[in-house]
Amino acid sequence: MTKTKVPAGPDLSVYIAGIKLKNPVLTASGTFGYGEEFAEFIDLSMLGGVIVKGISLKPIVGNPPPRIWETPSGMLNAIGLENPGVDVFLSQKLPFLRKHDTAVIVNIFGFSLEEYVGVAERLDGAKGISGLEVNISCPNVKAGGMAFGTDLKATFELLSAIRKATRLPLFAKLSPNVTDVTEFAGAARDAGCDGLSLINTLLGMAIDVRCRRPRLANCTGGLSGPAVRPVAVRMVWQVAKKVSLPIIGMGGIVTGEDALEFILAGASAVAVGTANFINPLATLEVLSGIENMMAEQGVSRIKDLIGKVSV
Repeated sequence: MTKTKVPAGPDLSVYIAGIKLKNPVLTASGTFGYGEEFAEFIDLSMLGGVIVKGISLKPIVGNPPPRIWETPSGMLNAIGLENPGVDVFLSQKLPFLRKHDTAVIVNIFGFSLEEYVGVAERLDGAKGISGLEVNISCPNVKAGGMAFGTDLKATFELLSAIRKATRLPLFAKLSPNVTDVTEFAGAARDAGCDGLSLINTLLGMAIDVRCRRPRLANCTGGLSGPAVRPVAVRMVWQVAKKVSLPIIGMGGIVTGEDALEFILAGASAVAVGTANFINPLATLEVLSGIENMMAEQGVSRIKDLIGKVSV
């Protein structure tokens, strides 16, 4: 008796900066904790990867509340990069992630070049880490508080120093709060980065008109969610045309169609962020949506869609 051959599903695997992902769906830093927080809802091994909440050299308590405010089609947050520090991450958070068959990319930050380098050095060589994502949107306290990611020279110098401190694949998470994001992508490339993540949140503010006070204790915060997606897709498209580095696209992804916008614009992978606050199954639903769209269009490999928007 002849066995019926079951047709294979689409090939969702991608390579980004030498890291093989079983599929292009990751989690955006700051929206998925350290993975364990969502493990009761989804099997982390089904994801392409987990980008963990930002890690600094020392513990940070973050900003006072209120720290989150919902906006039309989005969210403002001013958490203040609260985290337990790199030593606690290595001893208490990373061991859990090692149990799952998924890539682990660690988001790092600091308030001086030395702090960034110190975190990178501590993580270099740690078992179970696939790469580092550098949040360059932090204020450089030694230079008067201007964010590293809004100054071309500071961006290049910071990323160059981190590149020397680690052998891990390095992704620069670019800020959208600049005049020309492609210039900063070029600076990251020239500094030796292996890939790019974009975009980080847009700077925003909300005011309670009755109390006449800001909705956030920090006054301003980062705007994320579907409201920013067209801006993010545009920036991915612009960068992909000018800089030949793999891109992790993010900004308001809720469905598989949203994710495919980024991939067609030039992203090799995507990260789901704010949607995780609304729906803990969001990442898997995005993944399923990508598969369904590929089946509808007769596309057998996700790689065949990267950068294929017709203009």
